[in-house]
Amino acid sequence: MHDRFHTMSLFTAVADSASFSEAARQLEVSPPAVTRAIASLEEHLGARLLHRTTRRVTLTEIGERYLADCRRILAELKEAEESAGGSYQAPRGRLSVTASVLFGQLYVLPCLLDFVDRHPAVQARTLFVDRVVNLVEEGLDVAVRIGELPDSSLIAARVGSVRRVVCASPEYLKKRGRPEHPGELEAHRLISAGASGHWEFRAEKKRIEPALTVNTHAAAIEAARTGWGVTQALSYQVAELVASGQLRVVLEDFEPARWPIYVLHQEGQRVSAKVRAFVDLLVERLKAHTGLLLPGK
Repeated sequence: MHDRFHTMSLFTAVADSASFSEAARQLEVSPPAVTRAIASLEEHLGARLLHRTTRRVTLTEIGERYLADCRRILAELKEAEESAGGSYQAPRGRLSVTASVLFGQLYVLPCLLDFVDRHPAVQARTLFVDRVVNLVEEGLDVAVRIGELPDSSLIAARVGSVRRVVCASPEYLKKRGRPEHPGELEAHRLISAGASGHWEFRAEKKRIEPALTVNTHAAAIEAARTGWGVTQALSYQVAELVASGQLRVVLEDFEPARWPIYVLHQEGQRVSAKVRAFVDLLVERLKAHTGLLLPGK
């Protein structure tokens, strides 16, 4: 059985790195040993798990399903070992956290750094990406999500909400005028983060013709801060700039409904000390962080 768990770990490492040699390096075994183990696993299962070419390694459809099962089984094994070793009494081991890029950098990372300072036996890893990730499939412990949640087995704690706001610099508004209705945006230089071509308001999604389209929210906000134009962002993304007077919020009467913020983790009879302690700290910090929701309507 130990060999089976070891082979699952090898397969997971190959899938994650898309490379036999990189997986071998990470697990400190020889590349031929990894190749033999995966070939033996596929023969045992009677199924091809990986597509191999000279340039890359990718999962087959069966391989994707098997990878999810491997992650779940290995996580359960790790939980059992940690429980026997006492780690349910003291935070220790690897802690993996995901959030959207800017939210993660501004609010999750400072909390995570403090947590590791308090618990040096914890090794932390972040996955800050602007997409919804599957905690089980990607081996993650805690997630922060903005928006309504689909039904799932995840444990969710609501920690606040954010607004979708339109903003520009005081200099821009002084020069170009302050819009009082979404229809007046047509007379302004609009900065779009992404290529959706629409901004959301309370009663409608308004089609826009941006003068500048950038691929990150941070870039759009920076362009607005310099006085170049008007952008739409979530309130937490511009909270510090609004508080310092570098940006001003406009069209507040037309803002759409607020979006909830949740901290999530997997359901289970045993939640490790590191997950329980970090979730408690993160929930406390986010609930107290007034910058997540700008004052206003």
